[in-house]
Amino acid sequence: MTASRFRATVVLLCCVTLLLFHFSLVIGPAGMGTGESLRALLGGGKELQVLVMQEIRLPRALLGLVVGATLGLSGGALQGFLRNPLAEPGLIGISASASLGAVIAIYTGLSALFALALPLLALVGAMLAVIVLRAMAGPDGRPLAVILTGVAISSFAAAMTSLVLNLSPNPFAATEIVFWMLGSLTDRSMTHVWLILPFTLIGWFMLFRLGRALDALSLGPDAAASMGIDMRHAQRLVILGTALSVGAATAVTGAIGFIGLVVPHVLRPFVGAQPSRLLPASALGGASLLLAADILVRVVAPERDLKLGVVTAIVGAPFFLWLVWSYRRTAL
Repeated sequence: MTASRFRATVVLLCCVTLLLFHFSLVIGPAGMGTGESLRALLGGGKELQVLVMQEIRLPRALLGLVVGATLGLSGGALQGFLRNPLAEPGLIGISASASLGAVIAIYTGLSALFALALPLLALVGAMLAVIVLRAMAGPDGRPLAVILTGVAISSFAAAMTSLVLNLSPNPFAATEIVFWMLGSLTDRSMTHVWLILPFTLIGWFMLFRLGRALDALSLGPDAAASMGIDMRHAQRLVILGTALSVGAATAVTGAIGFIGLVVPHVLRPFVGAQPSRLLPASALGGASLLLAADILVRVVAPERDLKLGVVTAIVGAPFFLWLVWSYRRTAL
């Protein structure tokens, strides 16, 4: 029954993700029909329509798919490894450090001189966070050390970001920093897609390799060690995999919260007690949720450039509170 439910869940999520990806391609303010949009995507039709589809909508849809899958997958992997239902990519400081790198690029003016300076410095920030996390948490793979170190890194990165905002002499740069930190898929190109794709693919490969270790860890660290699980290797995979994929995603889209936290909780009852099954389901669920949120942004307020991170927080926070309340009632 559990295996059948898992297969049905994955098939359903695949269909939903493909449908939302299609809607992401054809929905927008350009006033094109579905047939016109698809023809323009393949290079047919008017030059302006081809430009809209290939340079605006396609990169946006691809980034929604990749970034959403990254956030959902990393959230499921971190919750399984740390055995903490509140774990999500921001917990270990990767998102905050990547944001700090991007903020420095905006503050120093490098992003105006070189378009890719912002995502590249954000990736550097994420990698520095990994170095500090590995050095401070130690190689023994203790989840508590990883959590505490991650909280310290997040707090420091947030403080430094606030300091940059406080010292910024240019109000326009400060406004750009604030808007970027809210998260968005607007004005991204295929260059951004190709920039993050190698990092995300390597990160996904590392996180998907954690399946057996996460299943063993659900029985406890001692049981996992007795089953031959190398905790140091598992720690390297989860930290480096999350850093590469989430760091790259944050570098391009800004901080988008709650997807890595909520999606694994929603899907866990449908995949049974095996954390390894939660990984592909969370990736598909994260992609679906982010694509749906981006479509909602375009439909609700297309002229106001409503930020994606705002929508995910508004939807995710109350839903997560409802989940906590439900678990509390069940426990009682």
